[in-house]
Amino acid sequence: MTCIFCQIAVRRLPADILYEDDDLIVFKEVNPEAPIHLLIVSRVHIDTLNSLDEQSVGLMAKMVLVAKRIAEDLKTQSGYRLVINCGREAGQVVLHLHMHFMGGWRKK
Repeated sequence: MTCIFCQIAVRRLPADILYEDDDLIVFKEVNPEAPIHLLIVSRVHIDTLNSLDEQSVGLMAKMVLVAKRIAEDLKTQSGYRLVINCGREAGQVVLHLHMHFMGGWRKK
């Protein structure tokens, strides 16, 4: 198993985990680009959005609902960003399906 996210999902590598269930694991991004920057990661190894099929619809919906729950828990529901990069040309560094949750910006 060489995928870093797969190793985090089975706890072979450490991460600051905020949420986990049978399908997903959520942990802090090590190089944050926002005050709150988390990764919502599928436990099942799926390379990119292009690898999804009809059986994956529930997983994608669950990722969004978990993001909503995190926003509520962290009191960022008034504004947050969800990003999924698809492939190296779009900036996907780890080829394992994941969603970036970014928030925590305050209006000035």
